[in-house]
Amino acid sequence: MTSTIFIFLFVFLIFSSTPIQAAANTETAIFAGGCFWCMEPPFENIDGVIDVTVGYTGGHVENPTYEQVTSGTTGHYEAVQVVYDPAEISYSQLLYIFWRQIDPTDDGGQFADRGTQYFTAVFFHDKEQQKTAEKSKNALESSGMFDKPIVTAILPAGKFFRAEEYHQQYYKKNVLQYSMYKMGSGRAGFIKNVWKDKPSVSVDSKEYIRPSDKELKSRLSPLQYKVTQNEGTEPPFDNAYWNNKKQGLYVDVVTGEPLFLSTDKFESGTGWPSFTRPVDKESIVEREDRGLFTSRTEVRSRYGDSHLGHVFADGPKPTGLRYCINSAALRFVAKEQMAEQGYGKYLRLFTEKKSEQIF
Repeated sequence: MTSTIFIFLFVFLIFSSTPIQAAANTETAIFAGGCFWCMEPPFENIDGVIDVTVGYTGGHVENPTYEQVTSGTTGHYEAVQVVYDPAEISYSQLLYIFWRQIDPTDDGGQFADRGTQYFTAVFFHDKEQQKTAEKSKNALESSGMFDKPIVTAILPAGKFFRAEEYHQQYYKKNVLQYSMYKMGSGRAGFIKNVWKDKPSVSVDSKEYIRPSDKELKSRLSPLQYKVTQNEGTEPPFDNAYWNNKKQGLYVDVVTGEPLFLSTDKFESGTGWPSFTRPVDKESIVEREDRGLFTSRTEVRSRYGDSHLGHVFADGPKPTGLRYCINSAALRFVAKEQMAEQGYGKYLRLFTEKKSEQIF
């Protein structure tokens, strides 16, 4: 009996002294967007987001209460802390979600809530987050969406204090009150009016910015430039991907925005890469093309505005469509390199896609 207890204690000590490895490498982002009740829901239930907490940050008072913060005397912002898996969702994509929830030109608060505690800010944890946040802010400012300057601050992260429990997931605990508040404050109407024609977060516009024409000419091959910028067409059966059978993601050669997945690629017999659908319905733009004495539907990338090819209604199931795409407009990212190159969130699609890969 004594020896049994000894062995048990020995094993217990070995395992209790061994550090437990986290299931995934996580990172943390902090955003202030006015009332934190409204900033929590947009980040929850997003692939790659592990936890969202509402709280206070940026001020000089330790462990502040809600009453103290709302008095405007603590220097704290109402904020959300987002813990996420960078292999599934990027910091840049989180920023895109953030910008969609706020009026970044308001220097007095947010909507009906006024005061410094309702100012907007991005709190960065390292130089990489700072660089990405500034790039994202500059991209929004140069987009022309707003007539006034973007005043959202980019600040170093400090201590984050968790808010009282009744504030956590307030939108679930008090559905009616939350809905009336979001509508009555003006936030819901603002978001609808400003972002109504913009794509959802599944494609991240802040990462995919078209370079200048000078840069494109220096970076692209003559054929790539002709196809993407001048609506050219490459020769069939004599291009990079028409017969590519590897698993991976096809992205815009100009911007890197994700376009097509190998699981939707099929052998069409045309000599060009053919797909039954894009990786996301909002990742491409379709336009009428009346060239060649006929009417066709041209396919272009959303952010790079690159000419990709055309779509026809003669494809296989499940869509019945054939996206006939120029290899010169694409860059292929092998499945095993997707996470490393920032496309980790699309890896789950290889198991979720219901279509069969046909070559």
